[in-house]
Amino acid sequence: MPGLPALGPRGEGWVVIQSVLLVVVGSAGSSLPSDGPMPCLVVAAGQTFMVVGLLLAAAGIQALASHDAFTALPRPRHAARLVETGVYRQVRNPVYGGLVLLGLGWALVRGSVAALAADAVLLLFFDLKRRREEAWLVERFPGYAAYRARTRRLIPWLY
Repeated sequence: MPGLPALGPRGEGWVVIQSVLLVVVGSAGSSLPSDGPMPCLVVAAGQTFMVVGLLLAAAGIQALASHDAFTALPRPRHAARLVETGVYRQVRNPVYGGLVLLGLGWALVRGSVAALAADAVLLLFFDLKRRREEAWLVERFPGYAAYRARTRRLIPWLY
């Protein structure tokens, strides 16, 4: 995709940046105290987002692993097959979406504006990484463009 660098032969740089951002989201919620007790509804919503995020990411990893397509790197493996079943019927990048929802929940539970801002940056990053990854997937799988046209990006039924 024009304008988005590969950051390594298989996209290794994207994974490094992602790792740093995940640490930033986690530490922003851990190191900065909230401004006071969070309302129970906000904490419950945060916990719900965290559980949904974990389940979404785990379902994505499990589906890829069961099709021998799992890799932490954005460029697909040579032997990989396109996965369009399970959670991938609803969303193209459930692991990325799950991590964003997990970060949102963490920010709410911790009452951390810093973690919320870091999670917003993580969402923007995953959208860019998704575009780079999808350019490789279009090259690798003839049916990917049609799959992309009918399936949400990161979060089922929303985006």
